[in-house]
Amino acid sequence: MSRLQKLTFFIGLLPFLMVLGNSMLIPILPAIEQGLNLTKGQGSLVLSLFSFPAAIIIPFAGFLSDRYGREKMIAISLWLIITGSVVCAAAGYFPGYGLQVLLAGRFIQGAGAAGTTPLAMALAGDLFTGGERAESLGILEVYNGVGKVAAPIIGAAAAMISWEAVFWVFPLVGGLSYWGIRKNIKTHAAGKELESMKEYAGKLKNVFIQKAAILIPLFLLGGIGLFLLFGLLYFLSYHIQDTYHIDGFFKGFSFMFPLGALTLTSYWTGKEIKTDPGKKSSFLLMGTIVQFFMFGCILLFPSFSALLFFLTVAFSGLGFILPSLNLIITSSVDDGERGLVVSIYGTARFLGVALGPIVYGAWITSQHKMFLYTFLISIFSIILYAFFRFRNYGWRGWSRMRKRFI
Repeated sequence: MSRLQKLTFFIGLLPFLMVLGNSMLIPILPAIEQGLNLTKGQGSLVLSLFSFPAAIIIPFAGFLSDRYGREKMIAISLWLIITGSVVCAAAGYFPGYGLQVLLAGRFIQGAGAAGTTPLAMALAGDLFTGGERAESLGILEVYNGVGKVAAPIIGAAAAMISWEAVFWVFPLVGGLSYWGIRKNIKTHAAGKELESMKEYAGKLKNVFIQKAAILIPLFLLGGIGLFLLFGLLYFLSYHIQDTYHIDGFFKGFSFMFPLGALTLTSYWTGKEIKTDPGKKSSFLLMGTIVQFFMFGCILLFPSFSALLFFLTVAFSGLGFILPSLNLIITSSVDDGERGLVVSIYGTARFLGVALGPIVYGAWITSQHKMFLYTFLISIFSIILYAFFRFRNYGWRGWSRMRKRFI
């Protein structure tokens, strides 16, 4: 195994670990609720309380790693995840206080998760140059995609032992990543004094104000995409178990279809826009339209087989949206502003992940209304895209986009 492959493997476990944070728990939420005697609303908090602290901390993760060193901040992040996981696994041993213990552990996990994917990308950028840097960053995206597909299956398999066993997966993956990074990265420079926190916060504010008209629609599109993804996966977990009495490993396997479609489409889209960046806006439009039609079809054909098919195609639409957003957002600002803007974008995405289970937990009592709201949100996504398109390119942009895409 080459140096590039070895380092990228251990660094790649960081985004893999972040994806496990929620995706691994979605199929087993009913088991956790039964074990701790929770309501569905309380179960949604188990997912959301992981994402909220991550969303708050992410904008400052890069700043802290610049000042104190990448490896040091990664180590702190991993130890927080491991500590939080142990607390979560112990929740079942505190009768009457299981929910409070579990939520405390999830909060600690989420605080640690803020330093996984962003710092993995920053560390790869530090360690490699040229073609190796591009290759390593591409591999990190592969780990992210593999995590999305594998997480529900891993969670369902671990839950065959007990729901507490799922939380021991985090220390195993986090410990391996920590060991590999410490063993193989020995000479990387430590942190250095840069701008103060006040200066950083001021720059964050100024960038946001100056670029608001361009970036807000894009941030909302990313946040909405993750909101719909995790909200509908939350619904699907209960729908499969309550309606069709499918549980355990087979329920985790059923999540492989929508998440696999998302991963494969994201990978293909990333390759396409790498060779022709001009297609990014066309793919963004295509993704929003695919979701619009698929969520409309769910309203008309709500059977389980149709639901799973339409969700699979809808999430393949999200696979067009997310890579396109990544490129548009990173290309819309100067080098000195890119880290700040990507951090804000990461916060928007995590907020979508956090709010999805909470909102869909409230909507789950009426499936027709839930699918109607989902369809209306997809219409709002098209409106956001249109606002972004007209704001930046005007009417002529439509013909240029069509010619380039065709």
